[in-house]
Amino acid sequence: MSMVDIINKKKLGYVLTKQELSEAFLGYYHGEIPDYQMSSLLMAICMKGMTDEEILNLTDIFIHSGEILDLSQVNGITVDKHSTGGVGDKTTLVVASIVASLGVKVPKMSGRGLGHTGGTIDKLESIPGFRVNLTEEEFINQLNTVGAAIISQTKNLAPLDKKVYALRDVTGTVESIPLIATSIMSKKIASGAEKIIIDVKVGNGALLKTQEDAIEISRIMKMIGSRYGREVETMITYMDIPLGTSIGNALEILEVVQILCNQENNYLVSLCKALSSKMIQMALGKNINQANAMVEDSLKSGKAYQKFLEIIQAQGGDLSLLRVSSNKQDMISTKSGHIIGMDAYRFGKLSLDLGGGRKTKEDKVDSSVGIVLKKKIGDDVKIGDILCTLYLKEGTDPILDDITSYYTFD
Repeated sequence: MSMVDIINKKKLGYVLTKQELSEAFLGYYHGEIPDYQMSSLLMAICMKGMTDEEILNLTDIFIHSGEILDLSQVNGITVDKHSTGGVGDKTTLVVASIVASLGVKVPKMSGRGLGHTGGTIDKLESIPGFRVNLTEEEFINQLNTVGAAIISQTKNLAPLDKKVYALRDVTGTVESIPLIATSIMSKKIASGAEKIIIDVKVGNGALLKTQEDAIEISRIMKMIGSRYGREVETMITYMDIPLGTSIGNALEILEVVQILCNQENNYLVSLCKALSSKMIQMALGKNINQANAMVEDSLKSGKAYQKFLEIIQAQGGDLSLLRVSSNKQDMISTKSGHIIGMDAYRFGKLSLDLGGGRKTKEDKVDSSVGIVLKKKIGDDVKIGDILCTLYLKEGTDPILDDITSYYTFD
């Protein structure tokens, strides 16, 4: 069947066979199908959805487009963690440091920013020298010696997903439950972890907007995990407001340091503790009270922070060279009142507009830009108060937007 026929078949809502999916997606991977035709098929999938059978078949195609990492040489239980995406979400860096400091191996293959949401790899690449591309031997060795390794998709692991992921990011085909599930789970299965926890973000600032969508994607990812003999747990968490106080790659690394040094105590910290405790339960068979106590000790004793530094050093990064823009602009409130809401999506889009993400596949991310939130839900604000500080590209003019409209007051 021709690519046009496959596009039309899905556009009309029919089920694509595994052979048809293979012809389309592997054809795209091998350069036989152009971007514009794959974009049309992705849009048809976004509009018409996919059956469980289609999702399982497409995930299998993604997985077997490359190698499956064999982690049998890793000493200990391996638990992976992933997030479906949100604004200011830097939980992976905190959680991996905590869990690895407690003796659990955390093999992590992460993605880049997608749409208005940030990506763990973009954050890590803001650290000068940090290597996100490790060989399989280096990856396994670091898991055995350090306890955690965070890498980008390699050429050999789920390479088809990497190519499709980049196209989805710039063609308005990000927010599709089948495509999100297929992308996440193909990476998770290919990267070899025995146990997987997925932080399913839902809300205004997430890729998933409703509780129903979050429940459905949880079901699908557990189904995929079961097909490949992997234990998959999900936690549905909320993303109606930016997660934490910073949005932007280098700024979020600085916030991770603050959290691991016990200088923050907010919802992000609570979430990181909850995810870490769940991973400890899964890996070590502890009850929730025991797991919580271990996580608290890791943070308070400084073990988690030391583990974060070990991960950075092992992968060649130098935190002392981290740079944020010196071109700062304070955004002033034009209203008084009590903040009861924030538009996480608009903050994510603003960070993208500042240069913190990609609008085309060729765009380069400026790691030095972003937003630091000075006021959040529950705060009282007066006219003239600073709502947030923007970190603009060096040499660019101030932003004229009134950020006050990003907040809801009572």
